[in-house]
Amino acid sequence: MSAPVTALQVVVSLTRQRLALERAGAVLVEFPVSTSRYGPGERRGSLCTPRGSHVVRARIGAGQPEGAVFRARRPTGEVWSDALDRQFPGRDWILTRILWLSGCELGRNRLRDVDSMARYIYIHGTPPTAPMGVPQSHGCIRMRNADVLRLFDLVPAGTPVLIGD
Repeated sequence: MSAPVTALQVVVSLTRQRLALERAGAVLVEFPVSTSRYGPGERRGSLCTPRGSHVVRARIGAGQPEGAVFRARRPTGEVWSDALDRQFPGRDWILTRILWLSGCELGRNRLRDVDSMARYIYIHGTPPTAPMGVPQSHGCIRMRNADVLRLFDLVPAGTPVLIGD
C-alpha cells in the first residue's frame, strides 16, 4: 500500500533511529526515536520492530497530561516520575500518547503470526531517562514525550507509516 505523493506520511528509519513526518516527499519535522533492541522483525513474540507499510489505526491519550502512564492502552491516572520509576524498576513505560499501528502487508506485518496490531506495536512516549537514537525498545517506536505530543497533534488516524530503510 503506497500513499499518494501529496499525502502526509510518517517514515521511520531503523538504521538512523529517526522518525520523519513528510508531505509530498518533503520532511516537515524529524525526531530521534528508539526502536527494538532486538532489531527488525515481524514475528509475534520476537520483541522486534516490524518493517513495511503500516497505518495509524488508533490515536490514544488525547487530553492526558505529558508523562501520563498507560497500561493496556488506558491511562492509569499516574504521571511518570523518578519516584514511580524507582517503585517499578525495569517497567516498559508507555507514556503521554499512543499511535497504534496496523500492518498493511498480508503475510509480512498483517494477520497470522506477523500482525503488528495484534503485537501491540505503538509509537509512544517514554521516560526522559530513556536513551533516544539507539535501539532500546521491546518492539515499539519510543519517542520523547514532547515529541510524541507534537506528532500526535499532526497525525490523524489513517496516516501511512513506513518502517525500514
